[in-house]
Amino acid sequence: MNKPEQNASRPPVGEVEPLTRRTFVKVGMVAAGAAYATALGYPIYRYLATPAERSAALAAVKELALADADKLPRESALMFKFAGRPAILLHHADDTWTALTAVCTHLGCTVQFDKERKAIYCACHGGVYDAKTGANISGPPPKPLALFKAQVLTGKVVISRA
Repeated sequence: MNKPEQNASRPPVGEVEPLTRRTFVKVGMVAAGAAYATALGYPIYRYLATPAERSAALAAVKELALADADKLPRESALMFKFAGRPAILLHHADDTWTALTAVCTHLGCTVQFDKERKAIYCACHGGVYDAKTGANISGPPPKPLALFKAQVLTGKVVISRA
C-alpha cells in the first residue's frame, strides 16, 4: 500500500512548522500594533475614569482632623486637603472658625486668604469671596465656595461636611 501524499506546505504531524520571515514579521507587527493601541488607550481610559474616581473619593471622606490647628493665630488661614481637594481653614479676629473649599467656582483655581481685605481672593481672574460664608462678593465666580463644619477641640480642629 502506498502512503497518501502529504501536502508540501505542511510539516508532518508532530513536527513544528519552521518560522519563516513572513510569519516573524506578522507576529512582530501584531505585537507592535497591540503595544501602540495600549499606549493610546490607557491615557484615554485614565482621563475618562478620573471624574468617577474623584467623586467616589469625595463621597468617601466625611471628616478630617487637623492636629494642632487649634493653635492657628487669629486672622490667619491654614491650607489643607479635604478628600484630595484644596480647602482652607480660617481663624477670624472674633475667635470664630470657618472651613471652606479652596477651589474657585469660576475656573477651578486655588484661592487664598487676603489678610488686608479680610476676604478670600482668587488671583486667576480677580474673584473675591466672603471669608466667613464663602459667598462670592465680586468678580466672575458664579457660585459661593462650599462651606464645611469646623469644630475646635483640644489639640485639633475637626472638619466635616456641613
